[in-house]
Amino acid sequence: MTTPVIPPSPTREEYAEHYAAALAANGDESIFDRAEPIGLFVEWLADARGTEPNDANAMALATVDADGQPDARMVLLKDVDAGGFTFYSNRESAKGLALAAHPRAGLLFHWKTLRRQVRVRGPVEPVSADEADAYFASRARESRIGAWASEQSRPLESREELELAVARETARFEGREVPRPERWTGWRVIPESIEFWRDRPFRLHDRLRFDRAGESWTRTRLQP
Repeated sequence: MTTPVIPPSPTREEYAEHYAAALAANGDESIFDRAEPIGLFVEWLADARGTEPNDANAMALATVDADGQPDARMVLLKDVDAGGFTFYSNRESAKGLALAAHPRAGLLFHWKTLRRQVRVRGPVEPVSADEADAYFASRARESRIGAWASEQSRPLESREELELAVARETARFEGREVPRPERWTGWRVIPESIEFWRDRPFRLHDRLRFDRAGESWTRTRLQP
């Protein structure tokens, strides 16, 4: 039996009342009339920045660790271009160790208000030290200090322990720039496939997958 807190599937009347605008926008067939995926992704991300209340660049990052155990967590996309999708974190975190063991990943963007999703899969490479330095320098000073204070993914006795570490690092760097810790870096997911999904009435959704073919892409429409 369905748990009461899980909403039922929408009726025809509910589609018409609550989803009409988003579904009409998703019915524009020209959206899928593209030869390559990166430009389309950038357009969808721009749309999401205008509709999502928080972090339109948030994405689920899926990895597999050294024991073959899958894991997923939300991170923020910090750059995207023809080379791939870039994010940053601690090399010694759970995600960093998983990527060292198996340098492949899946990404999922879910823009609830737009009723759209994008899935990305491919190998992962570390960014250069210059790229990591440049992005780290753009962060708020407090975030840079936090990168030194946090032993990410390791056990923590209490919130007080973390706050003491932040105070210690704040005092250590008082009056000078906060450099990037060597353990803090970035990764780039190099897409081998990118799938675009958009909601259509009664679960008859649209799906379009791009697969890398050398320097170009192939396109495949998929069943909903």
